[in-house]
Amino acid sequence: MIVFVHGMPETAVLWDKVRGAIGRESVALSWPGFGCPRPDGFGATKDDYVRWLLGELDQIDGPIDLVGHDWGGLLTYRVATEYGDRLHSWAADVAHLAHADYVWHDFAKLWQTPGEGEAFIESQNALPPEVRAPFFEAMGVPSDDALQMASGTDQTMGTCILDLYRSATPNPHHDWGPWTPTTAPGLVIHATEDAFGDERLAIEVADSLGARFERLEGAGHFWPYQMPEKAASILESFWASLP
Repeated sequence: MIVFVHGMPETAVLWDKVRGAIGRESVALSWPGFGCPRPDGFGATKDDYVRWLLGELDQIDGPIDLVGHDWGGLLTYRVATEYGDRLHSWAADVAHLAHADYVWHDFAKLWQTPGEGEAFIESQNALPPEVRAPFFEAMGVPSDDALQMASGTDQTMGTCILDLYRSATPNPHHDWGPWTPTTAPGLVIHATEDAFGDERLAIEVADSLGARFERLEGAGHFWPYQMPEKAASILESFWASLP
């Protein structure tokens, strides 16, 4: 079973086009608090989301090919390195975020700052989706998808984002590293036009994991929206090579 995990500020809808292009049985999971309720008492830390993901995987029959984007990619790296026996294979992007030398981008630093993060989320939620959508369009997201993304963000998602990022200082590697080669075959996807990306760091993480490295030429950060057919082709080729 192909299992897709989105990132932020996204919902499982992110994967609709890729799922349609691969023609295989798949499921796209929805993070608690992202387009669905946040359970009472759920901390929304990076480790809380790992435990949630493991619980979801436990309910799926058959070999699992896990695919993660953005923070879903970070969860994928964590599961693949610590619980790789649960996977047939894995694929993920944003490997630079997992590097020991990674320094968080300015948005993350804002969200990690008490008071300033809350003010940012509140100010953004006060704007109509039509005003927020152009930010995603500027990053290569088609206009209809950008509007859907902007419409899907709300206060619940915002508070989860703050809790998530504040659990990952100074960077994810600090708690989850060092990374070791995974038992399940892995693929690191690098979107060459990702404004937040760093190819050198991504390659070094891929090497440490013993994973293949594949460039998604011309794609930005939100490549599942932008280039679903090309992404599906890369994934299909990877899966076809597996034992």
